[in-house]
Amino acid sequence: MAEALNSLLPRQPIQLTHGELRFVPQSELPDGEAYEAFIYRTASVPTRDNLHDLLNGLIWLHWPALKTGLNAAHIEALALSGGVQAQRGPLRDALTVADENAALLWAPPALCEALVARDWSRLFLTLRPLWAQARLDLIGHALLEKLLQPRKAICAHILLMPLGDDGSVGRDASLDPQWLASKPFHPLPVLGVPGWCAANEAPSFYTDTGVFRPAGRSQTG
Repeated sequence: MAEALNSLLPRQPIQLTHGELRFVPQSELPDGEAYEAFIYRTASVPTRDNLHDLLNGLIWLHWPALKTGLNAAHIEALALSGGVQAQRGPLRDALTVADENAALLWAPPALCEALVARDWSRLFLTLRPLWAQARLDLIGHALLEKLLQPRKAICAHILLMPLGDDGSVGRDASLDPQWLASKPFHPLPVLGVPGWCAANEAPSFYTDTGVFRPAGRSQTG
């Protein structure tokens, strides 16, 4: 798997803090060294021969600056905590959530407000035309893996991203560690996004309160 991902590296090397990005077999990760610390030290991503790590590698290739930033924030958090601890702490918890299950939503303010309020009817029905001005970028490789077998309850941890002054969506994302530590995530059942599932053309799709839960009820997927 590592060799296959290396074959997809661009001609222009992807520069990490301590070298050019490459993928290596999981066996190269020394016993006792934290995964994120090894990536930071060697610019090498340990990769197992499975779908989960393949998707992680593809995210590295598509979002290298974002993944490098997440890695650097992990290293900072490890240094502050004195290394790997039994409890990861709020920042490392948030970084793990972002890495595994997050998505970036670039959207008009009205959509963002409806999402924060979990006003699903307004978000997906009343404001449905506004989704043409939005973009949802999946950055969590575990989220991608779940969507290979789509089900209605799959939920992303959404990070709201600012639109440009002209209303255009962005392409690059910089995730500030202090912001992430505040856990600014908002749950979104991704199959509710217009165009992502044929069944959501029917308004009744959104009446399932087991999936489209009101504010105050926990939501995972």
